Amino acid sequence: MRSAIGGAAALAAGGGTLAGAGSAAAADARPGLDTSDESLLWYAAPAADWEREALPIGNGALGAMVFGTLASERLQFNEKTLWTGGPGSREGYDFGNWREDRPGALDALRDELDTKGRLSPDAVAARLGQARRGYGAHQTFGDLHIEMPGAPAAPDGTYRRSLDLAQGLATVSYTHEQVHHQREFFASCPDGVIVGKLSADRTGQVTCTLRYGSPRADFTARANGDRITVRGELADNALTFEAQLRVLNQGGKRVANGDGSVTVTGADHVWFVLAAGTEYADTYPDYRGDDPHATVTRTVDKAVTTGHGALRTRHLGDHRALFGRVALNIGQALPADVPTDRLLKQYGTGAAAADRALEALFFQYGRYLLIASSRAGSLPANLQGVWNNSTTPPWSADYHTNINLQMNYWLAEAANLPETTAPYDRFVEALRAPGRRTAEEMFGSRGWVVHNETNPFGFTGVHDWSTSFWFPEAAAWLTAQLYEHYRFGGSTDYLRTTAYPPMKEAAEFWLDNLRADPRDGTLIVTPSYSPEHGDFTAGDAMAQQIVHDLFTNTLEAARVLGDAPAFRAELEKTLRALDPGLRVGSWGQLQEWKTDLDDRADDHRHVSHLYALHPGRQIEPGSKWADAAKVSLTARGDGGTGWSKAWKINFWARLHDGDHAHKMLGEQLKSSTLPNLWDTHPPFQIDGNFGATSGIVEMLLQSQHTAIEILPALPATWPEGSVRGLRARGGATLDIDWSSGRATRITLTATRTRELTLRSDLFGGGSKVVKVRAGQRYVFE
Repeated sequence: MRSAIGGAAALAAGGGTLAGAGSAAAADARPGLDTSDESLLWYAAPAADWEREALPIGNGALGAMVFGTLASERLQFNEKTLWTGGPGSREGYDFGNWREDRPGALDALRDELDTKGRLSPDAVAARLGQARRGYGAHQTFGDLHIEMPGAPAAPDGTYRRSLDLAQGLATVSYTHEQVHHQREFFASCPDGVIVGKLSADRTGQVTCTLRYGSPRADFTARANGDRITVRGELADNALTFEAQLRVLNQGGKRVANGDGSVTVTGADHVWFVLAAGTEYADTYPDYRGDDPHATVTRTVDKAVTTGHGALRTRHLGDHRALFGRVALNIGQALPADVPTDRLLKQYGTGAAAADRALEALFFQYGRYLLIASSRAGSLPANLQGVWNNSTTPPWSADYHTNINLQMNYWLAEAANLPETTAPYDRFVEALRAPGRRTAEEMFGSRGWVVHNETNPFGFTGVHDWSTSFWFPEAAAWLTAQLYEHYRFGGSTDYLRTTAYPPMKEAAEFWLDNLRADPRDGTLIVTPSYSPEHGDFTAGDAMAQQIVHDLFTNTLEAARVLGDAPAFRAELEKTLRALDPGLRVGSWGQLQEWKTDLDDRADDHRHVSHLYALHPGRQIEPGSKWADAAKVSLTARGDGGTGWSKAWKINFWARLHDGDHAHKMLGEQLKSSTLPNLWDTHPPFQIDGNFGATSGIVEMLLQSQHTAIEILPALPATWPEGSVRGLRARGGATLDIDWSSGRATRITLTATRTRELTLRSDLFGGGSKVVKVRAGQRYVFE
């Protein structure tokens, strides 16, 4: 190892080289970082299927799917707060709290588990569950149809439909009768609108009619001048919603039609802006705010005044500032004449460079989707991000908190998108008030709780689907992302105001609800249920590991903030008495249950008892627990649904087995990825996209323990490459170059002044302690 550039800082860093300086914020932003020209999905035909083929754009609150059909373009669009259910629902709404008193129900069940050891899910659900009422579902807002008379019936060899991940632009182009036509669509976060433009390379060639459609009949659509106004109330809960579209044209004529549509004829180009909103507010217990009319009107009018060119420039600057922070080169070469659907179909059967291109594209697609579905000011990414074409979507397109919501944000910190966690933070905070009531009424305890799934209306109680209704550990798991944000960024203000309050309250819940195990005296979670199979038991591994993680994080945070000594002492005492959820079973496996009930033939998609390996940090590679986790993971096999395979990428990476992690990435691409590169459960479920991107980061960089590990799980299939802009806990952004499977250059930009430990074969297979200063850049080679 040698330093590339001399300097005083090299001595202070113990061998690193000071290569430049800048603010801590600029270190993570990296606005000038080039992205690959290969960050493009493209297709030679229009989309015939919403789930498999249409292409997504989004700005966090709004999302749309672009089909690229010729005679009648379709933009199916969503606004994330358009939900049935909740307060005002015709079914009534109870937040999932028990509708009748059940004195002693929990204690009686705990006593029975002490005696019998296990109970069936149906038996427990009959005693602790209840039918869900007024839960609701996310709703499609509807469709913007753009009818193009004179367009060809079918595409020819000039047709191309694409999504540019680096720019956040969806485009459609084709040539008809020697006129080249182009459509471009984007969702602007700075201006809060979806923008579209239809143009041609010859004047007067754009004629179209724009109209709104919906599968519901709860709206009116009126056209006046250049404006279409859609307004209504959901029949289920009377939630007011509104969308407005303004249509502008260069040349030609425009007319508002009596059926609520707008027609433009003979224009040089047509462009439009679309905004939408509802009266939803994330305030317990009513969840209602202002009528959306004024805000929607102001948004579309301001966008029109801004103009298409400025809107596009602002969008590109905003999107690139996030997306452009990270670049990945793993030896990819994207064939110029192979569309993305064919690239996916050929994966594993053709040129290695083409396979690497798909893997790199899939990595960046996860980052793109998070930018598009999670921006400040709206709800977090749900099971489908922000894209939903149904009034009855799978699993309500809700927030499952027994892994799925958490998985959505695994990539956010390390893949250099920490701003995308703002909606998640706010959502967790909004759950505390209803969660306190559930904790008090159902458990008789302090703190807050939420179970297996939730909605935007503070559903923190239970339902009666026996294998997925009980999961009070969810609140504890939700707070882990808050603490991760602190561990990466280091802001004590964030820790004090945003992360620590829900962490502390979640810890108080478990301080009140742990119970001494009569088998060995340790403190356990009871009843506990390992998602989403097996029987109810006491002290299952995942429950214990989550609570251990919560107490560890909360204790660390309490020490940083100097919280009350009495509370810290209580946490320390309880943590010492807590069963950690780590136990090696009869065939060398990490046990899923405290009693050795594991079956070698069990290939269930959930591998929940490995939480301590990932996303937790109890298990370190090379330990006996890691060896046992590997036995369990091997027994479960490489199958599963899309999100399950994505989790397994992360597991194998944490075990430092890059080849098996890569195998799981291949399994996900080959059998759990749709032609538009969406993950499928089936059906479409976005967490698999996010989890796969997280897993690729884990292959290249890990920092969950005391050291920053460089290329800890690099697969043999990526012998040469580089990555730019990944973040590590402790306040560092890293660029890594490697050759022949070994790091050749590491560039570290510090965002905090502190001591960091780097682990890489660049240092002779050992570690290097580096003293860094905020804003400084260090090079090792």
